[in-house]
Amino acid sequence: MTHSAEFEKFAACLRALKGRADLSYEALAHKTGISSSSLHRYCSGSYVPPDYGCAHRFATACGASREELRKVHRLWALADAARSASSAPVSPEPEPEPATRTETGTGTRAERTQDAGPARTEAPSPTADPGVNPSPDPASDPASDPASVVDIVPAATARRGAWNQRGRLTLAASVLALALAAGAWALIPETEPHTTGATNTTDTTDTRNTGKKDSRLLFSDACDGTVGMGQQDACVREVQRLLARAGADIDVDSQFGPQTLRRVTAFQVLAGIAPNGVVGEQTKKALYAQKTRMDTWSPEKVRQRVREVFEEEPDRAAAIADCQSFLDPLHILPNTNGTRNWGVFQISDTTLRELGGTPSTALEPEWNIQAAHRLWQRTEDFSAWPHCDRAYQSSPPPTPTPSLSQP
Repeated sequence: MTHSAEFEKFAACLRALKGRADLSYEALAHKTGISSSSLHRYCSGSYVPPDYGCAHRFATACGASREELRKVHRLWALADAARSASSAPVSPEPEPEPATRTETGTGTRAERTQDAGPARTEAPSPTADPGVNPSPDPASDPASDPASVVDIVPAATARRGAWNQRGRLTLAASVLALALAAGAWALIPETEPHTTGATNTTDTTDTRNTGKKDSRLLFSDACDGTVGMGQQDACVREVQRLLARAGADIDVDSQFGPQTLRRVTAFQVLAGIAPNGVVGEQTKKALYAQKTRMDTWSPEKVRQRVREVFEEEPDRAAAIADCQSFLDPLHILPNTNGTRNWGVFQISDTTLRELGGTPSTALEPEWNIQAAHRLWQRTEDFSAWPHCDRAYQSSPPPTPTPSLSQP
């Protein structure tokens, strides 16, 4: 697939959404906070937005359904990967220009961090900070044919309402990072677990130095080396099976996609292994040791607790948490600059350190929700999550639930 072909597939999807919505570039600029000239470049196929947040806002403004947003997300990742992989130099494109200055939180800085807590950009470090920005995604992201094109449903059947139809930020950054730089991630060695009592420090069944054959699949010749993003085989299925046994909510489908990446990263954090999203020797040992559990709160329990903590604006807080992470406490989202966002409210690495947290504590739903409320108290608004808050504000008010008949 050529560079231009990937660009055109992405652009064709945007054009179809725009055509169905029957919106001008000026109207979309007003809705998204991106200049009409930048939007025109995206739809013409001459350029791909530098981060998924721009594509997400465009599709949401056009009334895309959740499934359409997932496909937009995938096509953006493929086009961005094609741009980065292309050997031909590409003329630099300026960051999307804000269409207006009337909306707080618009602008390139917020767009770069994908609503990862307070919008901040953190330079990547050679040794990735063990804590990074996703969340276990309760909704699996099934691997799909990269060549497939988004099917845009007729306007009559398209679900309207920016909030109900918004796509949650899944994992474009990780798709790009691992599709193009899996080798670079693999350079980050898996360190022995440093948590007290961790069982991964020794593996009595690792018999490479005793001459005995290890019969476990992940240590067999078939799974020699690492298991990582894009792989589709029995080795991936074994990783997924072991994660599910540890309590993870994951599809066992033999495809190492965004969902598996998130679960592997969360498992590594909980097991005390340097999180790189790649299943190497130490992660394999920890998976078989069965001493790290991934059981966590259900989305219903998360929503209830968010509403209790954010008593000032319970509906808005719950909606933003749902937009950020699908209410998944283990959601972890990598950014293209090497940082990550963590947990229910997708707290960024920088903010996590400011709040005195760690990746492990950020995956604890109670801590994450309380930390998010502390962020809210700084300004008494949801400006730390600009994209999701914008979607909430632009959505129609919820339909009141009829009260039960009185006896």
